[in-house]
Amino acid sequence: MERNTINIESKKPIIPHVIGENGKKGTLFFRNPPSVIGRFSIVGKHEADGPIGHYFDRVLKDCMNDESSYEKAECSMFLEAIDGAIEQAGIAESDLDFLIGGDLLNQITSMNYAARCFTVPYFGVYNACATSCEALTLGSVLLDGGFGKRIACCTGSHFAAAERQYRGPLELGNQKAPYSQNTVTAGGCTILSAGGSGVKITQATVGEVTDFGVVDATNMGAAMAPAAMTTLVRHFENTGTDPSSYDRIVTGDLGKLGEDILRELMKDKGYDMPNLIDCGHMMYRLNQTMSQGGSGAGCSMSVLNAFFLPKLESGELKRILLCATGALMSTIINQQGESIPCIAHAIVLEG
Repeated sequence: MERNTINIESKKPIIPHVIGENGKKGTLFFRNPPSVIGRFSIVGKHEADGPIGHYFDRVLKDCMNDESSYEKAECSMFLEAIDGAIEQAGIAESDLDFLIGGDLLNQITSMNYAARCFTVPYFGVYNACATSCEALTLGSVLLDGGFGKRIACCTGSHFAAAERQYRGPLELGNQKAPYSQNTVTAGGCTILSAGGSGVKITQATVGEVTDFGVVDATNMGAAMAPAAMTTLVRHFENTGTDPSSYDRIVTGDLGKLGEDILRELMKDKGYDMPNLIDCGHMMYRLNQTMSQGGSGAGCSMSVLNAFFLPKLESGELKRILLCATGALMSTIINQQGESIPCIAHAIVLEG
């Protein structure tokens, strides 16, 4: 029997681009920029032993955090981060209009189970390690549109929980490749408010899925750097800015190797990046043997809350561009030989 043929091109849905007030695709210019009124960061012991370890609000005494599994430990980190941010903001749970969050586990398990402990309308989101900027962007959109007054954005990751999902049980003692990264045990919650006088999120550039054909699941820096390049170039072009317009350009999860690759990619596009720094690169000391540094959904959120937001609040920094990157891989399809699609989202924070 003859099969009916389908014109795939004609069946593709029409997806509108996000357009800012200057008509630039992918970049949002917030007319009513939300401000940060509360923040909290929580990390594991290895992260606390790193060069910025003394900045974090809370350090786990061990990787289990008094729980019976790594997944439950990760869930408890979310609970502590959200409660800590609420307390720091000086508000009550009932003052939150929405909770937005995600993690690295299948079905964003840890965040979902943490969300059940709060009587707050909840958006579960996933963009791998870029989930932090995804959550902050969506929260800013809701507040700028007048759909709420206060929103909590929370993301995190746990080394042991992510390791056995993406690679193998810790008991196997798998050796890490020298170009790999360590999934951080870290989490953070940032509470945004409509109006206010705190640090503001003034712009956001939404990334597109980018795939340069990298198939090595241990080489996250090489896979994600092109996505960061695509988003940063789009942001500079759409906003009429360049690297010198920002005190710091902060990537989320590239590690040392990925940061170096991004510098070369940006140079090919005509941009020198002397003020570029990566949160994963900042997380560990060289003698901690964490290969190229950190990654994970908790990497950029914890470093933002603990290190960069205080510097923006004090006036030491005036304006930064945070670009979180994520590898949208599945262990199953990657084992079938597929390459790794990646994404990066960027937000502008002004003190």
